[in-house]
Amino acid sequence: MSRIAIKGASDEPRIAAARVGIGGPVGSGKTALVERLIPALLERGIDIAVITNDLVTAEDAERIRRSGLINPARVSAVEAGACPHTVIREDPTLNIEAADELERRFPGVELILLESGGDNLASTFSRDLTDFWMFVIDVAGGDDIPRKRGPGVIRADLLVINKVDLAPHVGVDLERMRREALSVRGDRPVLLTNCRRGEGIDAIVDLLEREVLFRT
Repeated sequence: MSRIAIKGASDEPRIAAARVGIGGPVGSGKTALVERLIPALLERGIDIAVITNDLVTAEDAERIRRSGLINPARVSAVEAGACPHTVIREDPTLNIEAADELERRFPGVELILLESGGDNLASTFSRDLTDFWMFVIDVAGGDDIPRKRGPGVIRADLLVINKVDLAPHVGVDLERMRREALSVRGDRPVLLTNCRRGEGIDAIVDLLEREVLFRT
């Protein structure tokens, strides 16, 4: 991954914003993760913007705009009109255009979060769209998810296992789930979160600063 210098409106070179995808099944906690990442990133002085993807609505974008966490003008919505993976993998043009427009309107933006609409374990991001992408699963979906080795689980730069607080209530052996996730992912990271309480968010931001923004 590399962040490249591009020409701005004044022809002065600037660094293109890093684009980070957030995907995962319906109900895994993608929007909740975005809502936790926004203040954590802003607190560290990172200039951000957000793009959400939904089937035929802008519901997730409106939720974030109303949250008060970020300037609503920095939140854009893409309506997929079909399975969400079509606009993050098969033809990411709409998302690329939305990200380019945010960079034009906010020249200082350093990082753009692109949240996919709810999809399945096969959903992946196009490398033409994102520099780094994370895949979110939750323990309520079952501790066998890593063993099924879906493309999202295997290929994502970061696997997030969310809703860890539910593990004892749904009969999930969390440590085994984490261990099996690490086993199928090789050397790619796995992080545990409870977005409801904000647990594990700092570890994600640490990773983004190190691996995406190249801050030490």
